[in-house]
Order: sequence, then C-alpha cells, then structure tokens
Amino acid sequence: MTLAKRIIPCLDVKDGQTVKGTKFLNLRYAGDPVELGKAYSEQNADELVFLDITASHEGRKTFTDMVKRVAAEISIPFTVGGGINELADVDRMLNAGADKVSVNSAALRNPQLIDDIAGHFGSQVCVVAIDADFIDGSWVCYINGGRVPTSRTLFEWAKEVSDRGAGEILFTSMKHDGVKHGFANDALSRLSDTLPIPVIASGGAGTKEHFRDAFLTGKADAALAASVFHYGEIKISDLKRYLSTEGVSVSL
Repeated sequence: MTLAKRIIPCLDVKDGQTVKGTKFLNLRYAGDPVELGKAYSEQNADELVFLDITASHEGRKTFTDMVKRVAAEISIPFTVGGGINELADVDRMLNAGADKVSVNSAALRNPQLIDDIAGHFGSQVCVVAIDADFIDGSWVCYINGGRVPTSRTLFEWAKEVSDRGAGEILFTSMKHDGVKHGFANDALSRLSDTLPIPVIASGGAGTKEHFRDAFLTGKADAALAASVFHYGEIKISDLKRYLSTEGVSVSL
C-alpha cells in the first residue's frame, strides 16, 4: 500500500505573529499562529510546522508558551523549529506539546546534534531543515534563516543528515520560496531517489498543480506551504480532492 502524501501548512512566526515573505525577506503579517493552527487542524491538514524565523538569527529560544497554546488547539502532528541548539531545547519543545523538532543552522554548525537528538528521542523526532540556493551550478546550503552561505552543498549534506539518524528532511529551495512558480522538482527527485528517509518539499507552491508535480515529478513524501494557505488562495480540502483525482494518494 502506498503511503499517503502529506499536506503541511507552515507557520513562520516573528514576534508572536505569523508572517510570510518572499525569498526570506519582505515579511508581511498573516495572522495569529494559534488561530491558524486550529483552523488547519480542522481543515484536515496532515501536519503543522511552526518555525520561529527570528530565533536562530537573534539567538532567542522559541517561545515555549506559544507552542503550548498551539499544541492545545490542534490534533495533528506538530513540528517546531527555530533556535533549537541543544538537547535541553528539544526536551522543552516536546514537553510543550511538539511531536517533532526541526533543526537547521545548529545542525550545520554541529552535525553531532543530529546523532544526539536521534539517540535520545528517536529518529522520528528529528527533522533536519535544509535551506539551499542554486548558485553557479550547485545547491549551496545556508544558515541563519537564509542569510549566510556555508561550504556545504545540498546532496552531500542531506546524505550525512540521513546517515546520522534524522527521520526526515525538509528541503526549502530559496530561489523558489514565496514566488509561487512551483517546487524545485529536479532537486527533490534526486533527494527522494537517493535517500532512505522522507523528503518534505518547501518553497514555490502557487497552484494545486505545483503540489501534484512535487509528488509525481519531485517524488516528495510531503509538501509544505504557507501563503497559499494563510491567505485562502488554496483550500486544503480542495487541494486534497484535486490530488486524489490526479492519482496522488492522500488522506481525504
């Protein structure tokens, strides 16, 4: 039996409000994260991702009380990221109600963190987010919310992440983020073909067809989006019905 593909709304949170930008900049406000989380849970989203997009950059810890408030309102799996640098941060997020944590900058700076999270809490808890941009023929990984390039490239870092015990990879194409021209399906397909763990597509959702292509061409296990859901451009129930008619296995 084919595993159902997952649709995941993402709440990028800054100063307690959900925001959405284009290519990680030009942020505008999109609503209260608790209300949005509750609405998505009721609309049959498969999971939810909550990212404190300023936490890593400004060295702040994710607002634990907001995670608690969001978790109290939803009944679907819930991933939290932003400013998670050590096991104590993971413990705090799980106690606040998160099911999984997403690490990005901290894992690139200290890859052993992946082993530690997987070893202490299980691989299923550890999602590694990779922000990459296609520059001069290769996918370069970035840290600090897409602000700082690193020496690592997408495919070799993704393999190391998987080998170290991560349960999933959340790949955001910075070139595609917020511009709604479709996901980075070539890179997604290569990741999906070469990795034994699920790949979540992020960056580029603008139409229902984009989701279809991420699953059928990009071979992604899940697709994440923000603004098309937050602003009501695509309703999750409509999207799932459409995907089902296009031959994509989803939970209706």
